[in-house]
Amino acid sequence: MNPKTGILLKLTAMLAFTVMSACVKGLNGAIPVGEVVFCRGFFALIPLCLWFIASSERITVPATKNIGSLLAGSSAGLGGMFFGFLALAYLPLVNVTVLSYTTPLFTIMLAALLLGEKVRIYRWSAVLTGFIGVFITLSPKLVFDAASGPAQIDSVAMIGTALALTGALCAAFSSIAVRHLNSIEKPSRIVLIYTLTGVVAGLATLGFGWKMPDFHQFLLLAGGGLAGGIGQIAMTLSLRHAQASLLAPFDYTTMIWAIALGYLFMAEVPTGATIIGALTVIAAGLFAMWRENRLAKQAVREPTASAVR
Repeated sequence: MNPKTGILLKLTAMLAFTVMSACVKGLNGAIPVGEVVFCRGFFALIPLCLWFIASSERITVPATKNIGSLLAGSSAGLGGMFFGFLALAYLPLVNVTVLSYTTPLFTIMLAALLLGEKVRIYRWSAVLTGFIGVFITLSPKLVFDAASGPAQIDSVAMIGTALALTGALCAAFSSIAVRHLNSIEKPSRIVLIYTLTGVVAGLATLGFGWKMPDFHQFLLLAGGGLAGGIGQIAMTLSLRHAQASLLAPFDYTTMIWAIALGYLFMAEVPTGATIIGALTVIAAGLFAMWRENRLAKQAVREPTASAVR
């Protein structure tokens, strides 16, 4: 393993994923989301296929017993992409990025509800703190009147927030599925199945009416897909060079890229509430990661200690 290489690859992946989101944001909702999802998967296949050829990576048919898990995980990931892309039509890039940080918080909740994992007060506190951060991010969109309560609500922002949080919830389902799949399937095959699922699902929306993109829109669609594919490759390779626990905190570098790209290409300037809310959500996520890593180390030490006795 080479941790420095792993970190560099993870940073590359985060930049690539933010570029993908920026490309989708640049479409301003002018292209149907099903068409965007199709192009995301279709153009991502170009770098993925080149990677498979260059690395002599063998892609075989997955074992029958794993197909159900692959389809469930890829469907959840597709939902995360679908709702996330929709949210970009309603919210600034940086706000959607901040709301995506609730994915590990949703993962904690789902692990407790679906997998029966014991989640103690520390991690529940992280979840609560994270959603307080979401509220802080939204606070400029709520105008309060001391006498009558909320006097005005930005409905566009609320719709975008609901879509982004739904996408984060879907991504959490996908995260739990990938956690299981990583122990039984090759990462390259998981990436390919997830990408092909997006292509097929996006193509299925053709009957609902697609729009012929102009040249600028085509460049954004192609650029978003290529960036997404490069991000998937870099993410997969990063895990070959460094442990996931070391790489996880670098997920939050997307905040830096989102602010930079939003400002440079869309004239978006994050509000103070957005920054404070983002830092709150990030702190909650980092604490949850730290707590999970600590519990994992304790779980490893305890059987070892028992064996020594």
